[in-house]
Amino acid sequence: MSSWVLRLLPGHARSLATSSKKPRGEDLHRQHEAYGYFLPIQTRWQDNDQYGHVNNAVYYSYFDTIINHYLIRYCGMKTSLPTSPMVGFMVTNRCTYHIPVGFPQIPLAALAVEKVGHSSVHYRLALFPPGSTEEGPSVQHCDFSDGFFLGHPKLAQFDTLACTTGSSVHVFVNPATNKPVGLPDAFRKGLLKLVNPAAV
Repeated sequence: MSSWVLRLLPGHARSLATSSKKPRGEDLHRQHEAYGYFLPIQTRWQDNDQYGHVNNAVYYSYFDTIINHYLIRYCGMKTSLPTSPMVGFMVTNRCTYHIPVGFPQIPLAALAVEKVGHSSVHYRLALFPPGSTEEGPSVQHCDFSDGFFLGHPKLAQFDTLACTTGSSVHVFVNPATNKPVGLPDAFRKGLLKLVNPAAV
């Protein structure tokens, strides 16, 4: 648990938090290598709360952004309801906060796919803060529009340890019936590219 979180806890809770070790899997999921796709996120002034950092609920919108960006850009998801053969319902969300970020920082969202089912997709997610240089990351329009994949040199501009980790589950349904529908082959193929990006 990060030091800034520990300072906010009462004394007895602080001792409990520091006495137990984090699972190894969580540590691994804070590394770049646990993810296959990355997208810079421009924080907004309105994202900050009264404590001067991004409000906890806003992180879910960042994760939602990278998931849907990848599905639209690389899996061919259609977003027009009248013509879309399926829509995704988010049925599970989880987020763990390690250190804060705030406006005007540009953190890096990260995405991996844990499991692709018949109609469901389990995602692993993270947010990496910008590196410690004063000027911040050099982000261009194509980085926001296309994102980039594991191994890209721009990863070096961001911290190697995630400030936030999380997971989500999508269930895809027929928009006319709201019943689960099988994922098309091309859609599934795009998702499988992010399964075990570095065998983590």
